[in-house]
Amino acid sequence: MLNVGRIEEGFVLDHIKAGKAMTIYHDLKLDKLDCTVAIIKNAKSEKMGKKDILKVECPVDMLDMDIVGFIDHNITVNIIKDGEITEKKDLRLPKQVVNVIKCKNPRCITSIEQGLDHVFILADPEKEIYRCKYCEEKYSGHRNK
Repeated sequence: MLNVGRIEEGFVLDHIKAGKAMTIYHDLKLDKLDCTVAIIKNAKSEKMGKKDILKVECPVDMLDMDIVGFIDHNITVNIIKDGEITEKKDLRLPKQVVNVIKCKNPRCITSIEQGLDHVFILADPEKEIYRCKYCEEKYSGHRNK
């Protein structure tokens, strides 16, 4: 049996679709932080069959809930303080994401102005469609699909 030690302060991302933990690891830029990270891939799950889990020991304010919600709003976020779960956060599709999606429209101003943020607005929550703030280029679906 796999045994990963408990963390004192940080967060646990649970119910990640199997195989997606590394995508989340990179999108949250956890590789740039000086903190302990445990990546558990293909753990058994009654609910999902298989799932990934990320355990991160660092200040909780370093977690960007919008990025996690964009990737998959079904992920469970457990906040850990003093070694115990103190809070469970519900995720939603964010109304706006900044520098998570890059606009693919070659005529978009973000293609010309390199320092400009890539801003996408949630245009259709039902279909999970985002549109570029500047040119209305469509991004369909979130990263988990």
